[in-house]
Amino acid sequence: MAMTNTPTTLISPYGGKLVDLLASAEEVAELRAYASKLPSIKISARAECDLEMLATGAFSPLDRFMGKADFQRVLDEMRLANGLLFPIPVTLAVEPSPDLQVGKEIALRGANNDLLALMTVEEIYEWNRDEVAAKAFGTLDLRHPLVAEMHRWGPVNIAGPLRVLQLPAHYDFKDLRLTPSQVRSRLETYGHKNVVAFQTRNPLHRVHEELTKRAIAEVDGVLLLHPVVGMTKPGDVDHYTRVRTYMALAENHYDPDRILLSLLPLAMRMAGPREAVWHAIIRRNHGANHFIVGRDHAGPGNDSTGKPIYGPYDAQELVAACSEELGVTMVPFKQLVYLPDEDRYEEEDKVAKTARVANISGTQVRDNYLAAGQKLPDWFTRPQVADILADAYPPMHRQGFCVWLTGLSASGKSAVAEVLTVLLLEHGRQITLLDGNVVRTNLSEGLGYDKHDRDANVRRMGFVASELVRHGGAVICAAVSPYRATRNDVRAVVGKEGYIEVFVDTPLEICEQRDTQGMYAKARRGEIKEFTGIDDPYEPPQHPEIHLDGANHSAEENARTILQYLLDRGLVRPLSAQIGAN
Repeated sequence: MAMTNTPTTLISPYGGKLVDLLASAEEVAELRAYASKLPSIKISARAECDLEMLATGAFSPLDRFMGKADFQRVLDEMRLANGLLFPIPVTLAVEPSPDLQVGKEIALRGANNDLLALMTVEEIYEWNRDEVAAKAFGTLDLRHPLVAEMHRWGPVNIAGPLRVLQLPAHYDFKDLRLTPSQVRSRLETYGHKNVVAFQTRNPLHRVHEELTKRAIAEVDGVLLLHPVVGMTKPGDVDHYTRVRTYMALAENHYDPDRILLSLLPLAMRMAGPREAVWHAIIRRNHGANHFIVGRDHAGPGNDSTGKPIYGPYDAQELVAACSEELGVTMVPFKQLVYLPDEDRYEEEDKVAKTARVANISGTQVRDNYLAAGQKLPDWFTRPQVADILADAYPPMHRQGFCVWLTGLSASGKSAVAEVLTVLLLEHGRQITLLDGNVVRTNLSEGLGYDKHDRDANVRRMGFVASELVRHGGAVICAAVSPYRATRNDVRAVVGKEGYIEVFVDTPLEICEQRDTQGMYAKARRGEIKEFTGIDDPYEPPQHPEIHLDGANHSAEENARTILQYLLDRGLVRPLSAQIGAN
């Protein structure tokens, strides 16, 4: 890294100065003793990320979880109560409790009960989930991962001054986990006033490398390679794999005085255009005055009808419109293609129609190369990156998946699941079967049948399934799971690529005829309350991957329909391919 005698002056933090909520070393011991006498709440992984970003000034000028005035104006106008542009609500949603009282202090603890911060509660206010979804995310569609996730957030937000005793513990890539202040200090030594930030939650290929190098050359700047390692889109490549690819590129393929790799513990919202503006603010706080905005930046993908939730250039347009106020120049991510005859990349719209081009889509990377055990070509990605990705991606037939069977009680889910288990074992896949009733006995004992407890049971199944899928396991879940929002939350946790929703569609009257336990009859007589299909709703999937007729087809016929889907996806290998049959 090139060092200069005089530090380079970077753009000021957003709002004028970096917020710093960290208590001094001298205060921490006293505050810990004080905190032991206070009521505590355990915050979510998302809130932990937000707390770290608040504490270090990454969300400057925000110095706390938002109070009602900031929250409402951000939703309505993308501005804080003081008028400063800020597009994303950053709140701490909790369940009401006698321990939460205005004017009282509470301790905030992480997942392992680690003491993180003290908060003086100044506000407790209700919030509306649909309002946040419509205004902040522009959709009520439950395929948006945050819209689904918000259904498990508490109904009130709390806000007040924070004293942060420690940041959440991270044991990986510690040398790369730099606070905004540390990033600024390092960038000041590079001797380049302009800093171009690149937001990424995916591995970098040659096209990204070429684009970033062109961007920093155009402004004589430094690249702040700033990958998100907090919470990204469910199903993304894990950050451990991604960071190794970034390190390989930074070490071997960039000038050392033109790149700084730093990790960002951000919990993304996948809020598209609004999030892109938020990302620009965050990067300004780290010293960047240019920001690369990609196509469908921070987009969650498609809605339940298969249509993109955001337009491909919505984010670029909004950041460009806000650029002057933000003080950050928007750099559009231009589509580049490889010209094999000339061994170079060029912008797609500058290539002659007769020119021979090469390109590989994200789907092809996953399906045609990584899942097929084929190494990515050198023109597409650096060999070091290709090797790291190949190690991280097993062939498709060894990747995890979850078949989630949903339908009314006695619709035939369990019977289909049992047959499918045998068929998959026949095809060489080891299976974990999670039946709703069995899970209730062994994992959810003590839960009742009201909406809260049903959701808790389904989410526990979803968590177990997600862990198995993450490690390459094949899982079949059979549960009534009556509510769309909860099922879509599970989809997000498992990851959309590995989640296969199967609706076992059996009319209520047939389910009642099949009910050997007499549960429906008891519900009809009022002996069981809030029974799905009788006095509590079942919300059928609107766009399941597989829709089965549970009335007119046998369990085996339905199971074979699912098996064929898995064979077509490549998640299961045909027997002929395994035994070498012609």
